Amino acid sequence: MIERGISQDRMNLLWGLVAVVSLVFVLRLVSLQIIMHAHYREIAERNKTQILPQAAPRGRIYTRDSAAVATNKPSFSLIYFPGAVKSVDDINLMARSLSQRLNIPFDALSAALYKAVKRGAPVRLAENLSLKAMFSLSELKTIYSGIDIIVEARRYYPFGNYLSHVIGYISKMDAAEWAVYGRDKNYGMDARVGKAGLEKMYERNLKGKDGGIYLEVDSRGKLNRILESRKWQPGSDIYLTIDSKIQSAAEEGLKKSNTGKGAVVAIDPRSGAVLAMASMPDYDPNRFVSNSEEKTADNLKELPEFNVAVQGTYPPASIFKIISSIAGLDSGKIDPAETFLCPGYFDAGSRVFKCWDKKGHGKVDFLNGMAKSCDVYYYNLGIKTGPLNIEKYARMFRLGMPTGIPLPDEKSGNVFGPSKRAARKSYWFIGDTLNLSIGQGETLVTPIQLAQLASAVASRGAFWRPYYVDYVMDAEGQTTFKSRPEKISQVELKESTWALIKEGMREVVLEGTGQTVRIDGVEIFGKTGTAQNPHGKDHAWFVAYAQLPGKEPEVAVAVLVEHGEHGASAAVPIAKAVILAALRDRLSGGPDTVKISTSAGEGR
Repeated sequence: MIERGISQDRMNLLWGLVAVVSLVFVLRLVSLQIIMHAHYREIAERNKTQILPQAAPRGRIYTRDSAAVATNKPSFSLIYFPGAVKSVDDINLMARSLSQRLNIPFDALSAALYKAVKRGAPVRLAENLSLKAMFSLSELKTIYSGIDIIVEARRYYPFGNYLSHVIGYISKMDAAEWAVYGRDKNYGMDARVGKAGLEKMYERNLKGKDGGIYLEVDSRGKLNRILESRKWQPGSDIYLTIDSKIQSAAEEGLKKSNTGKGAVVAIDPRSGAVLAMASMPDYDPNRFVSNSEEKTADNLKELPEFNVAVQGTYPPASIFKIISSIAGLDSGKIDPAETFLCPGYFDAGSRVFKCWDKKGHGKVDFLNGMAKSCDVYYYNLGIKTGPLNIEKYARMFRLGMPTGIPLPDEKSGNVFGPSKRAARKSYWFIGDTLNLSIGQGETLVTPIQLAQLASAVASRGAFWRPYYVDYVMDAEGQTTFKSRPEKISQVELKESTWALIKEGMREVVLEGTGQTVRIDGVEIFGKTGTAQNPHGKDHAWFVAYAQLPGKEPEVAVAVLVEHGEHGASAAVPIAKAVILAALRDRLSGGPDTVKISTSAGEGR
């Protein structure tokens, strides 16, 4: 016989493989029992514990004068906890009784109850119950076991449409939002999140820590018993820079305007704090708190979500004459004493450009030109100054770029000038210069950009990033965030340029197109504008800043009334109301003795 055996090398290899496999098993055991112990314990706990979440109160939102514009109120939900298996007749009887009190179809309720019994898991039958329905259902709790009413927090906006475009609204999250918030254990798939405005931008601050009812379930997920109920933790409160009186004046002014459409932005030129931001048409955020997905979808179809203040772009019209004036004066191309004859038109050779006043203004110097908003004066100024100079100063005053306010989808507008035309390899004509000098053509701005322009003139060139949140305070009363003014740029002009612009804007109010804004005891500097609109009636503009005598400017405001036709008649009265709301408590005569000018004004 031939003796067969295994070589020593093979035996060594075999024992080596056994050692490696054993080591892998040991390492895996260490990982499961020690390293990953907490993780797998949590999974095991979840396998035997289910949570019926109770939404925590979102943080409240206050204006700077402590008006609560977003709060919470109790919301009652009807829950069914399945116990012993019930017969079909029992389920149908319960569904019929609930249907009568909830005004929910019998078929929908019976289907939900069958599902709960089959799965052995609790089901939410109804949400946002009225007090009448709640008391009616309380009677059924003594008849049918497993029915319970739980209290949750529901978002509530006590003033409805007020400040809606700044506050925004909340609703159930969609798939895209789940990708953002889904990893956070505090968000369930049916959680409500901020969809617009402050509610969206400060979602994680406002979101509280949900509570819930903890349920013990068996290996099949069926309910064994209720373990405990854990209390929620409310979100952080947010305090705004918005002043409720100024905001009310802005909103009421727009609503009473001849079209009820447009925007108002008021800013503190000393810091960039937004004092008011109104956009019309507005909406009631309470409409989206409903738990009915069908109702929410219907509301979204007609939602005027477009925030005109930061998303609407319009020709600045004669407001742009502030920029043209600065370009001409600061570059030395224009002598403020030089006069130009306005016969009511300007002959550009191939085309005649008209002044808004067909009768003409006669001989006009700089101060008269700005006060009367004479187009012919600015046609001449534009040609002498040159379009490149005007474009340069427009960019210095940050037109054509977003202001940086923390609100979704802010638009940048458009600076119209020769450099852009050159980039597109197209020609620049004299007509383009004339349109540029009076703010027509392709130049586009947002209302907040013009509020920033007025604010920068008031502060002699300081551009502050606009902000509307003053501070954030958590549930323990600790300030977790405090805004600080942020200067983003500084425009340097000759002292004589600043003085002349200020004097020109004063003349607009004292002798020109903005006379109706005058308030005794207040120094106001402004400019009217009427933007040509090829799609309908002209848009009305007015920008201004105001101060008490001997004090620094406290408020800068821009008003746009869509299709308002004339800045003097449509936009100026709204600005006057806003300025009065901002300053009236500190006027020497007191709020009851303030005299407001009512003299008529027309023009651009």
